[in-house]
Amino acid sequence: MHVRDLGDVTGTEDDVETPNWRSKRLLLAKHGAGFSVHETTLQANTVNDFWYANHVEAVFITHGEGELTDQETGKTYQLRPGTVYLLDGHEHHQLRPTTEMRAVCVFNPPLTGREVHDEDGVYPLITDR
Repeated sequence: MHVRDLGDVTGTEDDVETPNWRSKRLLLAKHGAGFSVHETTLQANTVNDFWYANHVEAVFITHGEGELTDQETGKTYQLRPGTVYLLDGHEHHQLRPTTEMRAVCVFNPPLTGREVHDEDGVYPLITDR
């Protein structure tokens, strides 16, 4: 059994921050669950391009509002608390929060915590814990 709260992660190597977003990585590959769980906070009025070519991601919005655009189809979705989206087709996507937005994100395969987005917004696939 693993029990962690955000305070356990804040200020550690599992708390990753960029100018546009902050990811508190609560469960990672080292926990052995087969998925990872993160709380991500996106700054208001930022543009965030991502493409998880090696992972499936589910996102549940808990606070704030914004837009998600599927960059392959051009379709835009409104995001607000209670919205969930699943990137099961490795879609190129763009997030544009209009307010500070917080979300719970689940990745499969799980992240190790060492991944860094490349120039295309992709996390590399790291299979060791």
